[in-house]
Amino acid sequence: MFKKDRTIIDRCIKGDQKAMMHLYDTYCKAMFVIASRYLKKEEDAKDAMQEGFLKAFINIENYTNDYSFGTWLKRIVINQCLDALRKRQLNLVEVDAGHLESICDDVNEDWSVDGAISKETILNAIEKLTDKYKLVVQLYLIEGYDHIEISQILGIPIKTSRTHLRRGRMHLKEYLKQEYHEKRH
Repeated sequence: MFKKDRTIIDRCIKGDQKAMMHLYDTYCKAMFVIASRYLKKEEDAKDAMQEGFLKAFINIENYTNDYSFGTWLKRIVINQCLDALRKRQLNLVEVDAGHLESICDDVNEDWSVDGAISKETILNAIEKLTDKYKLVVQLYLIEGYDHIEISQILGIPIKTSRTHLRRGRMHLKEYLKQEYHEKRH
């Protein structure tokens, strides 16, 4: 973190509203994009983003330089989105992964897709996944979290995270396969 950034954070800790507005202006667009990945309605995404900022400012004295401020804030906003989804009674079902253990160890699994398929098409296909799969796929592919972090964020076992990722990947490939086939014909 640059000294200027730390100075702004220190000013926020002291309650400087101009410093808080500076951080808000710097990160609000990126945090809205992240919130929109999880919450479909624009108003819901805005609410989650703003609640995330409020939580960040309330707890800013807990921020350390271990991560960039943006990374710290992103985690708060994602957690806020997940809380909003939980309020809608999203149930992430714990999978009995005992018999699936061998097929869930897909750390090196190939996620490549045909170059003719656009990023927008992939993101649209992710949106078609059921919530339990979509959340894990988004956290893994888009946000870059590993299964340990995903299990902590969602409150599910690591094996369930792996299973949801694998199943989400299978559904995603099927959607993309259909999309590619429709475009070719």
